Amino acid sequence: MADRKLTRREILKLLGGGVAALTGIRWLRKASASGPTTTGTHRWAMVIDLAKCTGCNYCTLACRAHNDVAPEISWNEVLEIGQVDGKTVYLPRPCMQCAHAPCVEVCPVGASFYRPDGIVMMDYTRCIGCRYCEVACPYEARSFNWKSFDGPNPAVPEWGQPEVARRPRGVVEKCSFCYQRIDRGLALGLTPGVDADATPACVVACPTGARLFGDLNDPQSPVSRALAGHSAFRLREDLGTAPRVYYLPVRTDEEVQDA
Repeated sequence: MADRKLTRREILKLLGGGVAALTGIRWLRKASASGPTTTGTHRWAMVIDLAKCTGCNYCTLACRAHNDVAPEISWNEVLEIGQVDGKTVYLPRPCMQCAHAPCVEVCPVGASFYRPDGIVMMDYTRCIGCRYCEVACPYEARSFNWKSFDGPNPAVPEWGQPEVARRPRGVVEKCSFCYQRIDRGLALGLTPGVDADATPACVVACPTGARLFGDLNDPQSPVSRALAGHSAFRLREDLGTAPRVYYLPVRTDEEVQDA
């Protein structure tokens, strides 16, 4: 079931907040089962503007290069979800970095965990490959590493250079908001979401500015300003996962230009 791809009907239900579970599994342990997960100074979030996404997949390729992801795995997937007024609409789907993440709840060995800033991380040395987290994720944002990735990375060097170690065979891997770029940038006095070297690779690579990143605790960050100026939604909010990836809906070209 974890290998099944999303259908267009399922994506539209997901966008509209439908009641059918995306993976056929209902997560009954709601947010009340978990306490606050952000205890640090920062609260990182991403905003994706569906009106600006062209489906170029630059984000996917940059992610593969900087995180040394195998070609058959996508930490950042871009899904074509239909037409609106004759225009094709795409839905980029990274890890939602949920504040109440089902993947963390079900992991029997603590390999999935929260950083103080809320990023949901993987400890690949602890992962036993049970795939409970992959099945529990309602966004299909995790991938199991079935084989060793030993060859060259086709996304390197055109889309960037690897910044983290490759994961071993037999673990589940996923997007981490490019934590390594965030941490390195903060150490250098840079501002994630503003300075490219401190910002997730997918955001930097986007040619249309469809992705924004920043600190929700900072009212002047790109994400805070975008959310203050637009209506936004999150995927499957009915599940109580509290994603930290927000979407701006499709709008007319005039509305986008006025934004």
